[in-house]
Amino acid sequence: MSVQALRETAAQPNEAVEVLPMAIHCGAEIRGVDLSRPMPPEHVKTVRDALLRWKVVFFHNQTLDHRKHIAAARQFGETTAGHVVYGSDGEFPQIYSVAKDRKANRYQGQVLFRPWSGWHTDITAAINPPAASMLRGDVVPPYGGDTQFTNLVAAYNALSPVMQKFVDGLRGTHRFAPPPGVAETPEYRELMRKRTLVSEHPIVRVHPETGERALFVSPSFLKSIVGMSARESQVLLEFLWEHVVRSEFTVRFRWSPGCVAFWDNRSTAHLAPRDIFDSEFDRQFYRVTLVGDVPVGVDGKPSTSLEGQPIVAV
Repeated sequence: MSVQALRETAAQPNEAVEVLPMAIHCGAEIRGVDLSRPMPPEHVKTVRDALLRWKVVFFHNQTLDHRKHIAAARQFGETTAGHVVYGSDGEFPQIYSVAKDRKANRYQGQVLFRPWSGWHTDITAAINPPAASMLRGDVVPPYGGDTQFTNLVAAYNALSPVMQKFVDGLRGTHRFAPPPGVAETPEYRELMRKRTLVSEHPIVRVHPETGERALFVSPSFLKSIVGMSARESQVLLEFLWEHVVRSEFTVRFRWSPGCVAFWDNRSTAHLAPRDIFDSEFDRQFYRVTLVGDVPVGVDGKPSTSLEGQPIVAV
């Protein structure tokens, strides 16, 4: 199939919207959309359909400020606070600042890095994790600072039928906590005390719009598998985490000024860059998230909240 055949055109005269896949399983570039102004319904549908198909979509040459960023996201759902744990911008509470040094004062000590370290699905410790996130690059380094995404549906589909049947019935406990072996700073400990989030989610989530099954196994937040011994849980989780970040399920996005990434948080995990800390380049991005629903497993059983409140619209 040619690239031309993969392009989707919205029914809007003289305003073609092109969806150009970037990898086999994950990621597509969308051209012909201006996020700084309201989109016609046909364009919104094309973007939404592409998001569901490719899990993350990217836009170039966008001119957004905080107000326009929030308005663009609201065309696809209700917005949340910038971050339900770490807070948000005072004037624009829907905006979360993703700065180069934002993690500098959270933890003390060295993290044990593994292939899945840093990969996460946003805020899965909540009973209703965000449905989607829209991230824009404001100050973008000339090179370095790429973001990676993985397709959790493709990862599930690549498991053997025996393993699929096994994990279909499992549930896991998600919580906010520092990486293993790393101490919390006093400030972080106080923040966690005030805004504790702990939830039990199915290991395999059924996507509410597509019906697809996804491995809902955020490495940064999923701490244990319910009903298993500590060793059993560790071994299975490490297998699943290593599996979901296999390169064939992923796409790597190189940012440039004016770029926007919009991902389906129900079927992806992503990795923020670490290489940027080895440079003198600044990097300032901003994120808006959309209210999500309560995950449901293959057995039809929804997630349960163990501590904390649901994420609400702002």
